[in-house]
Amino acid sequence: MKKIIAILLSLAMIISVCAFGTSASGLLDKKDITEYPVIIVPGYTSSALYLGDSPETGELVWGLDMDDVLNRVLNNIVELGVGLGALTVGNAEIIAKTVGREINGIFEKLRCNPDGTSVYPIKRLLDNGADSNNAVLMERYPNGEHRQEQDIAEEIAKYIGHENIYNFSCDFRMGSEFCATQLDAYIQTVKKHSGKDKVNIFAVSHGGQTTATYLTLFGYKNDVDNAVLTVPAIGGAGIAYDAMTSQVDFDEECLIRFIEHGTRTEEDYNWLVKAHQLGFIDDILNALIPEIFVSLGYWGSLWDFIPLDKYEDTKKMLLDAEESAPLIEKCDRFHYEIYPKVEEKLAECIKNGMNISIIAGTGNRIVTGLMEDSDGIITTASSTGATTAPYGQRFADGYVQIEKCGGKNKVSPDMKIDASTGYLPDNTWYVNGLFHGMTFWDNYSRNLMMTLLFTDNITDVYSDPAYPQFKDTTNPSSAVYAQFKGCKAGEVDGKTNTLVITNCCWENDVRLSAISCDGIDLKIRVNPFDKLEPGESVELEFEGEIPEVSAKVANITVYYTMATITPVGYRTQYFTINNGDAVEESDALVSAEAETPFDSVIGDFSDNILRTLGLKELFAMYFNIIFYWVNTIFGI
Repeated sequence: MKKIIAILLSLAMIISVCAFGTSASGLLDKKDITEYPVIIVPGYTSSALYLGDSPETGELVWGLDMDDVLNRVLNNIVELGVGLGALTVGNAEIIAKTVGREINGIFEKLRCNPDGTSVYPIKRLLDNGADSNNAVLMERYPNGEHRQEQDIAEEIAKYIGHENIYNFSCDFRMGSEFCATQLDAYIQTVKKHSGKDKVNIFAVSHGGQTTATYLTLFGYKNDVDNAVLTVPAIGGAGIAYDAMTSQVDFDEECLIRFIEHGTRTEEDYNWLVKAHQLGFIDDILNALIPEIFVSLGYWGSLWDFIPLDKYEDTKKMLLDAEESAPLIEKCDRFHYEIYPKVEEKLAECIKNGMNISIIAGTGNRIVTGLMEDSDGIITTASSTGATTAPYGQRFADGYVQIEKCGGKNKVSPDMKIDASTGYLPDNTWYVNGLFHGMTFWDNYSRNLMMTLLFTDNITDVYSDPAYPQFKDTTNPSSAVYAQFKGCKAGEVDGKTNTLVITNCCWENDVRLSAISCDGIDLKIRVNPFDKLEPGESVELEFEGEIPEVSAKVANITVYYTMATITPVGYRTQYFTINNGDAVEESDALVSAEAETPFDSVIGDFSDNILRTLGLKELFAMYFNIIFYWVNTIFGI
């Protein structure tokens, strides 16, 4: 029954968010726009690949044919039924074998040998600037095929037109060095086609790893003006490690938040599914992975996705040292020769006049179970080079960053990230709560992205106060955003007496229900009858004193109501107190979980029961709202 309820809740959520609005981003001043064309280096598996002598006569072998998928399901309906029946008694192998056989059929033409070479002579459909220009593709493929990151491209086109947008493709099965070499050759064709001596690059995810590798190997050519790497897999992807080692343990609540974030739904469904863990999905996937290893297991790109600290153990577990020797040699070169030089080479590129920027999502665990800070797919450490606390923990108050960085603070407001060790300490922006691939759907990160891509106005995280190094997401699924008036994002000092709450929604009005504080004793009164329209803010003066200390973490939890299917929600944000001498230095780790009034009255036994049932958030929300109003009215 729990599985059925979970599935129904997920379906209800997906159906309810099929229609959603959009939000216009702030326009840049066209006089600041650089004259260079933009190359989009997209995420994993975004390139069209074909088998044959030419694109006109060849067979397109990548791009799922949904009719083929449906036919495969129908042809195996009896086996699938038997597998589902076996799944009810904990046997996932039958359904895994059936699904695995069909996946291997779909991916047969993309299969690689154990040495990492392609079994079939696969080629890219689009391998030069002239054929992959957006204006050309719009004419040849009016249905949108082969144009990458189309929402972002439409925004880019407002400034430079589709004729100045180019779509890079690569054989994504191959390793990062191979793809980077293809990118170098592609850039030369774009320069020739556009008549410009440089290009701007917008890179996403795997495209970020490809671009960072390209800059490491070929940056000396100085062919790039601005390169923006968003949610980049520079040092690998945690999800690949979970998958390759059959350790998938889906965090369903995180997965639902991921979907909410991507679809910009303004309802909060995630806490509804905490009691209905879909462990049977984990069983299927973990049983399925060995079945499809023959098709995907020798792709060099997947091995370059394995983070360095997990690479050796994974390699020993899955690759034969002799038959996979050439593959191992290439992947070893990436992990031990190229990747360690990324920081040095990117710094050289900046010194030579390039603007290279990283925008990373943080504050989430890997959806497949890896307990590390991430954007849901790529760990923060891999994406940025930063040092992070284990997921669910933070550095203790008084933590001192590892590298001095000229006295500049590089510790995130929630003290979970030490950016001083990053690849680019002064050119990396961290957006807490931002999920993988969602940069365009966050007003802050989208405007930052466009400014970095098109202008030379921002050279580092200190160039513009509007774009601080650390910021909480403003995605509409977050509903509300809190910041202390007159303070930097994520900080609070002794000069302010006002908290500003903004409605992040694009469609729904918000009413504030309560505000609770932890680590800072403030009384903040709300009016539940006041309505905040989308984008509207309210300034709330508070009573209480800001502690005269620094390097101490506090958090604010805002409870709100909306006229939606899930009418009550909350959001917690973390702030570093910066109002005096730093508290005593500590290198310890502490729990990162916010404490609310509910936590102070519930015992460990009851807490464990409610967590097991997935009801803690629900009980805590209502208790904390009631506690707030009793305390406000009666002054308890």
